[in-house]
Amino acid sequence: MQIETFKYDNRIVKYFTIATVLWSLVGMLVGLIIAIQLYVPALNLGIPYFTFSRIRPLHTNAVIFAFVGNGIFMGVYYSLQRLTKARMFSDLLSKIHFWGWQLIIVLAAITLPLGLSTSKEYAELEWPIDILITLIWVVFAINLFGTIAKRREKHLYVAIWFYIATIVTVAVLHIVNSIEIPVTLFKSYSAYAGVQDALVQWWYGHNAVAFFLTTPYLGLMYYFMPKAANRPIYSYRLSIIHFWALIFLYIWAGPHHLLYSALPDWAQSLGTVFSIMLIAPSWGGMINGLLTLRGAWDKLREDVVLKFMVVAITAYGMATFEGPMLSLKNVNALAHFTDWIIAHVHIGALGWNGFLTFGILYWLVPRLWNTTLYSKKLANFHFWIGFLGIVFYASSMYWSALVQTLMWKQFTPDGLLQYPNFLETVLQIIPMYVIRSIGGLLYLSGASVMVYNLIKTAKQGSFVADEEAQAPPMVKAPIKYKKGLGHRWIESRPFQFTILATVA
Repeated sequence: MQIETFKYDNRIVKYFTIATVLWSLVGMLVGLIIAIQLYVPALNLGIPYFTFSRIRPLHTNAVIFAFVGNGIFMGVYYSLQRLTKARMFSDLLSKIHFWGWQLIIVLAAITLPLGLSTSKEYAELEWPIDILITLIWVVFAINLFGTIAKRREKHLYVAIWFYIATIVTVAVLHIVNSIEIPVTLFKSYSAYAGVQDALVQWWYGHNAVAFFLTTPYLGLMYYFMPKAANRPIYSYRLSIIHFWALIFLYIWAGPHHLLYSALPDWAQSLGTVFSIMLIAPSWGGMINGLLTLRGAWDKLREDVVLKFMVVAITAYGMATFEGPMLSLKNVNALAHFTDWIIAHVHIGALGWNGFLTFGILYWLVPRLWNTTLYSKKLANFHFWIGFLGIVFYASSMYWSALVQTLMWKQFTPDGLLQYPNFLETVLQIIPMYVIRSIGGLLYLSGASVMVYNLIKTAKQGSFVADEEAQAPPMVKAPIKYKKGLGHRWIESRPFQFTILATVA
């Protein structure tokens, strides 16, 4: 059989790796600053650009699109080449994607503190930047599908399914929610109004979490978890059910963000129904990830990468159980407008996204620089201090939420509010805000230790920019699949797969 020699592009992976590490510190530092500002408002130094309302969206955009976004691209560019046994479709498109994405982040860092915002959560950036995001996303899509088209491996592994779903759905979400009427260079108004605007926004907001913070990371889990454990994924059949059920159900659950609002009751109830159904595929993915370690749990004692990944997948399971529970109106009545929502979000962000990214970095960097990790002790220290940071953060916010909801619902014998002055509630939860910021400081400290560890790792190794590999060309002849593996037919046809995923 003919064997072809080719080279993987590790340079683009290196670029996104460096960006992931740097933006992680920036995003977390801004988060820590605004956490402290909640009980020390003077920390803004009287500068309007540093007030909570200006830099809170800077924090969310930095951690979502800068830290997690670059982490996604880092993992995708590394895994896709190896799963397809092909170099990226275009080195030029890879570079345009990288520098274009960093430009978007810098523009966000400039405009948001200046107050140039659409006021739509996770979609605050104004229309010129929205257009740039669309263009860069198209560049990414062309590069990804072009690589799939020139692949040497006929079968598309499950990780690639999640990458395809991410590419298609994020494009639809961003374009539909960003339809707006420009009035000046840096000001626009949504094309929608009233409750329709709210529904479109939270259809986008919910699915930004679903298809930017979840599906690409599930793809990364399906690639890097088996690699780190040196074992195949627990169940391929379960991954099929997990994928199709998840992408079908997730996109309809957005109305649960608008419970007790002007949104029609039927729409709120529909969001609740789909949210409850989401437990099954979400936990299917969690089980598939964790049971990949079946018979090898002893590896957790020594392998820090697996420690990060196991906690990440567990946090994913916790967040995806809590989310559907919060979509129930009787449960949501307790959590509505409280810090419970903050705890819920950060279990996912710090646990799922953060820890999985850290695990991937600890696995990937030594391989890119052809060396071993500089210090396992520092990595273990990072794991435990980061884990402790999550515990401090989440537990303080859950306690704060209980105080808030109990005080808000307390009545006098005459039927009047026991605490009519909102400030009374705020004063009671300040100690929890202090604990929360301590948790954030611990988490940031762990990330800082990781940065030092990775820099020392890179310095002791030698970076391999073009990694040589060999593989036979893709077989064009049709493959006859065994009974019960009918899904394999579509796994080898990316065009049909993308169409079906879009319809789903």
